Amino acid sequence: MVGPAHPCDHEPVPTLVFALTVIAELGATALSWGFEPLYDTVMYAIYAIVMAGAGALIARRSVIGWLFLWFALLNALAADLGQAWGLRELPGGPIALWISLTSWLPSGFGWILTFVLFPDGKAGRWRPLLWVGGISTVLAMAGWAFSPDLGRSFPDGRNPMAVESLPTAAVFTVGITLFLAALGLSVLALILRFLRSEGIRRQQLKWFVFAAALAGVGLPMSFALWYVTPAAGVIAAVVLTGLVVAACLAILRYRLFDVDVVISRTISYGVLTVLLVAAYAVTVVVVGTAAGRGSSWATAAATLVAALAFRPLRARVQDVVDRRFNRARYDARRRMADFLEALRAGRAAPEEVRGVLREVLADPGLELLVYLPESREHVDLDGRTRAVTGSRVVIERDGQPLGVVVHTTPQAALVREVVEAGGLAVEIARLRVELRRQLAEVRASRARIVAAGDAERRRIQRDLHDGAQQRLVAIGLALRHAQHQLTTDAADQAGRTIDDAVAELAVAIGELRDLARGLQLDGGLRPAFDDLARRTPLHVQVRAPDERFAENVEAAAYFVGCEALTNAVKHAKATTVALTVAQRDGNLVVTVTDDGIGGAAPSEGSGLTGLADRVAALGGTLRVDSAPGTGTTVIAEVPCES
Repeated sequence: MVGPAHPCDHEPVPTLVFALTVIAELGATALSWGFEPLYDTVMYAIYAIVMAGAGALIARRSVIGWLFLWFALLNALAADLGQAWGLRELPGGPIALWISLTSWLPSGFGWILTFVLFPDGKAGRWRPLLWVGGISTVLAMAGWAFSPDLGRSFPDGRNPMAVESLPTAAVFTVGITLFLAALGLSVLALILRFLRSEGIRRQQLKWFVFAAALAGVGLPMSFALWYVTPAAGVIAAVVLTGLVVAACLAILRYRLFDVDVVISRTISYGVLTVLLVAAYAVTVVVVGTAAGRGSSWATAAATLVAALAFRPLRARVQDVVDRRFNRARYDARRRMADFLEALRAGRAAPEEVRGVLREVLADPGLELLVYLPESREHVDLDGRTRAVTGSRVVIERDGQPLGVVVHTTPQAALVREVVEAGGLAVEIARLRVELRRQLAEVRASRARIVAAGDAERRRIQRDLHDGAQQRLVAIGLALRHAQHQLTTDAADQAGRTIDDAVAELAVAIGELRDLARGLQLDGGLRPAFDDLARRTPLHVQVRAPDERFAENVEAAAYFVGCEALTNAVKHAKATTVALTVAQRDGNLVVTVTDDGIGGAAPSEGSGLTGLADRVAALGGTLRVDSAPGTGTTVIAEVPCES
């Protein structure tokens, strides 16, 4: 949003002009030291040097830089060095002082040019205003420079260039009237262009309009009080230096500071100062009337009133000012306050604070990361570990880190203020994230325990099948072989003994096979439950799919069926049991219903409690319905993948 590059951009002209300005101001300061007030010597030297430095910095970006350079050099040579030369009464001193006393009008025209051309050097429809400003400057200079009244600024009281025959007063009046009108219109042009601007241009103009508004108050006050009080010169120097700094910031670093905050704070503290001074004065008058003029009670009471009123008055004034001059801050704080109220009332979840921050800061890419002290890492609100990159605002509460907000908005101060206002929601969200991660770790730990138990069960099954079972079979075969070898009469008795031993081995082998079958579901749930029903001394109706599921899911479902049937046989006094397995909504649902006496309930150390833990470890649920006299229904739902 700046003008085209100047043809001198690649030459050392800006540096040279800046150096000449510094040298001229150093010479002027040395010559005028002790001949004029210290503030005049130092402050206007600083003003010229700051203007030249700012011009050198922004000359490559905007024509405003070149205006600053040349008018800074004019101030240094004509105004400051010329004045010092005249005060020292060096050769040509009166002429040098005369030039100095008339140079303020060209400098003023420089500000008309700056207001109209800022920031890109384009005057547009305001170009005629520059002609009016130039002509009025010439007229005002002619009336001022050749006026006998200017003599009061010379040591001998006489203007060496005065022309008695010229109507200098009339010429100056016309010229200064047009000049002030042009200066006022140039400020108006700046304000109108600001109101119609947007984007980067608006950010740049906002800085300069703020400084120009302060100058619009300070410069007329300085002009009116010039011959009344030395403070007038101080006011002018401070205001003009502020204008230069604001213009430089607006072109180079308009995103560096939040100008809305600067404006609102300036206005609020100004209004607050006026109100506190008024409260102080009223208290002094009232208490002084009662206690007597000059009483220390009046001063003490007024100080106490001002101290007590400061905090609530500041909050109220800041709120009113923000509503008018910093609407973004006001709306953001109001929206966050509404969200916190909804959070306390239970109408909002703390995780919604991220969406609220994105909304009030108009930053859809904003990310809220919370800090987990146990793992010393930042995670998002879904619990995923994230790296912290980009612009960020650190969130703390009572000195402890809560997290960071990563944002792309240039209004860093507003981000910090809104985040601090919503710190309670961020802290609750962090605690909930930490709790969810811990619960997930507990579930994962329980799942690992169940998986380890299943692995150990399969190892035992293999050992039984490949070890003890095979050895028992071998012993049985050996005994049978020995029986065939016996030929004596005693063989009949020995044969019966061996027959009994072989029968016992067969029973042991059968029991081992049953145990192994319970430990490993080779054929799936349907054949395992059919076999379980055949071995149960009750009438069991089985409905199960032939479909296979994950090993841990099948193991959990099988143990649910076994435990429920065991309870029906041992405790329920049931005669019929229905065992149903079905896949529904991504879950494997095992339902075991008996017609027994009911009254079953999970208790510490019971089989049902163990089943509940096993099912919960897989993310499932176990429900037992067993009212006395109505039978028992055990329903287990385990997440599955077919």
